[in-house]
Amino acid sequence: MYSKCGKLLCSRRVIDNMPERSVISWNAMLMGHRRHGLGNEVVRLFKDLCEEVKPDSVTLLAALSGYSHGGLVDEGLDIFDIIVQEQSALLNPGHYGCVIDLLGRSGQLDKALNLIENMSFEPTPAIWSSLLGACRVHANVHVGELVAQKLLDMEPGNAGNYVLLSNIYAAAGMWKDVFKVRKLMLEKTVAKEPGQSWIILDNVLHTFHSSERFHPSKKDVDAKIKEICANIKAASFGPDLSCVLHDVDDEQKESMLLGHSEKLALTFGLMNTPPGLTIQAERSEWKITHVLLIPISGHHTRAGAPVRLSSWPHP
Repeated sequence: MYSKCGKLLCSRRVIDNMPERSVISWNAMLMGHRRHGLGNEVVRLFKDLCEEVKPDSVTLLAALSGYSHGGLVDEGLDIFDIIVQEQSALLNPGHYGCVIDLLGRSGQLDKALNLIENMSFEPTPAIWSSLLGACRVHANVHVGELVAQKLLDMEPGNAGNYVLLSNIYAAAGMWKDVFKVRKLMLEKTVAKEPGQSWIILDNVLHTFHSSERFHPSKKDVDAKIKEICANIKAASFGPDLSCVLHDVDDEQKESMLLGHSEKLALTFGLMNTPPGLTIQAERSEWKITHVLLIPISGHHTRAGAPVRLSSWPHP
C-alpha cells in the first residue's frame, strides 16, 4: 500500500520492523520501487534480499527491471546470463521483455532483435512493442520497420503500433512514409485514442484530454499555461520541439505543446492548490513536460496532503 502511494520510506520502515521477512515481503518492496522508476534502489534491495531469502520469478523480474531503469546495462546482462544458466526454469517472456528494454534503452537494438529471434519463447506483442519504442527513441528506421511489420501482423487493430511507426518516420523527416501509415490507418479504420490526464482535488476527479475544449476552467487554464510558458522562456528554458512530430513551423509546434493533457492537468492543479501542497505525478509524456516542471518545482515542496496527477496512456 505504501509503495503504491509513493511512500517508499514508510514501506521500508514496515519491512525493517518485521520479525521475519519472506520473499513475498521483499518482492512487494522491489515492485514498489520498480513502479516508481527507482532502478538503483531496486538493485540494492535485490542484493539485500539475496542475503536473506531465495529469489523467485517475481524477484528476478523486478531485479531485471531495476537494472534496466538504472541504466546498469553490463550488470543487468551479467545477472540475466546467470539466471539463464542456473535458474532458467523461472524465466518467462516478462523477464526477456526486461532485457529487451535494457538493451533498447542503451541503443543496442540489433542485439535486442537478435535476442528476440533466438529466445526460447514465442515473442509477445509487448516484447516487440518495447523494441519498437526503443527504435523511436534512437531513430532507427531499419529495425523499426522490421519490428513494426511483426506487430502489424500480430495486432492489426492496435493504433499504438501505427503511431510509433509514424513517429519513427516523422523523426527521420520521412513525411511521405508518415502519410502512408496514416492512410493505412484510415483504410483499416484504426483510430488513435487521445491521451488523457486526470487530477484529484478535494476528492473530485478532473479529467483533461489533449487540446481540451470542454472543461469549465478551460479559458483560465489556457491563460495560466501561456503565462507559465512565457516565464519559462524568459528564464532561458525552452520546449523540446523535437517531440512534435508534425511537418509544421516552430511557432505551430510550440502552440501544439500547450495543449498536452498532462500540462493542462498540472497547471489546473497549480491554480487550485496552495503553496506547500505536494503534487504526485505519474509521468507519461515526460520529454514534453519536464521543461514545464523544472522551473515550477519549487511551488510545491513542503509536506502536505498529496494531490494525485495521473496520465494515460503510459509509456
